[in-house]
Amino acid sequence: MLERLKNLAIPLPEDIQKQEDAGYFAVAQDLIDRRLAGPLPHALRERLELEKNRLIELEGEYPFPYEQAFEMLQGEIRDFTKEEFDELIAENQVDWLYREGKMYFVRHFHENLRKVQHPVTQRLIVPEDAQAAKMKQDVLNGNMRYMKEHGGTAYYIRIRSTLKVGENGRIGEPITVHLPIPNNSPQVKNFRIHTLSPDAFVAPEDAESRTVCFQKNLEAGDEFTVEYSFENHLTYVDPDPDKVCAEQPSFCLEEEAPHIMFTPLIRAMCQEIVGDETNPLLKAKRIYEYVTDRVRYSYVRRYSTILNIPEYAAVNQKGDCGVQAVLFITLCRCAGVPARWQSGLFAAPYDIGGHDWAQFYVAPYGWLYADLSFGGSAHRLGNEERRTFYFGNLDPFRMPANLAFQHEFIPPKQFMRNDPTDNQYGECEYNDRALTLKEYSCEHTMVDIHQIG
Repeated sequence: MLERLKNLAIPLPEDIQKQEDAGYFAVAQDLIDRRLAGPLPHALRERLELEKNRLIELEGEYPFPYEQAFEMLQGEIRDFTKEEFDELIAENQVDWLYREGKMYFVRHFHENLRKVQHPVTQRLIVPEDAQAAKMKQDVLNGNMRYMKEHGGTAYYIRIRSTLKVGENGRIGEPITVHLPIPNNSPQVKNFRIHTLSPDAFVAPEDAESRTVCFQKNLEAGDEFTVEYSFENHLTYVDPDPDKVCAEQPSFCLEEEAPHIMFTPLIRAMCQEIVGDETNPLLKAKRIYEYVTDRVRYSYVRRYSTILNIPEYAAVNQKGDCGVQAVLFITLCRCAGVPARWQSGLFAAPYDIGGHDWAQFYVAPYGWLYADLSFGGSAHRLGNEERRTFYFGNLDPFRMPANLAFQHEFIPPKQFMRNDPTDNQYGECEYNDRALTLKEYSCEHTMVDIHQIG
């Protein structure tokens, strides 16, 4: 199923593209159906079928018309004016699109302003919790200092993940549910499942997107739950360019359509950033510094609606953790530095939720980490020590479930996933279709976390 996604790199017929650009999605859907009714090259047919689903998702990502979006910000920011709103639009601080000629704003546009600490948020009617924000910084800075002083760290983490189908679930019908669990990433040790339904299948530990799969007839009140624990062991690394080997590996350098592509823009950026540097560690560092400095952190719409994630980041100079990670990976590969995806959960004493980061390979050090969003956040706060730390190192507050970008589950899903890039909040499907995000919920609960080394 995911193999079809490479066809998103194929351009749309121009009449369909024009209708989409103007926001006439129903007209575009009709034009797609007209094309599909006739003979087409197989790849173009798949492209158009994928676009039909993408348009549905895209429209759902932008629910708020201009006036409603403005009123929402008025309710959150003291004395907020339309002039300020228009200025945010001109600054590209809020994401929007046209729907039938009118502006509609992305579902999390107002939350994004708080996340990036835009100056207008200094007038929040309900201020952010300064004590909680300080605690987060203290935890990250304390871990960094500990790892530097002791050469590493280790944590025991126990998590319970529960997925529930909504009240309109099709009771009595077969359903397949996938929930993420840790794979055999190098930092993971002593993985153990504590609670699991007897009808569940646990994917092999080397699965690149590892899940627990439940297959049963849906019953009223069903909760699909897995509770597991593992140890996260990390060694502090201070990589030295002078110790880099002359011979470097040739894996994880390929393009992967539709996202990891060496387009003219990516090649030009790579040349501009890397220049005549030949040391792979310094190449990766230049790319890391570029992304953490130039790409502003920003929530984005669902990845399934973005046709080329690295180019989105490069053109718009913004993106969330995964967008920044894929840009880093793509630029590294273009520069001849092996790089790959890693993602799962950020699982800290104060928070648990989905997160993405990257790895790059430099001999003799092997796989090193790069967390672009954490590094960029430290840079914005003026904490250059922590920015440098996240080039080569990672904190222990992670549950790595995915070691590859856009990889199939075991067993594979029959229908397209809500998040085809990886898996952090579970996926469900009936025998005839996938469930949408509105039809189920997934909650991760931290049962226990404590340092063991």
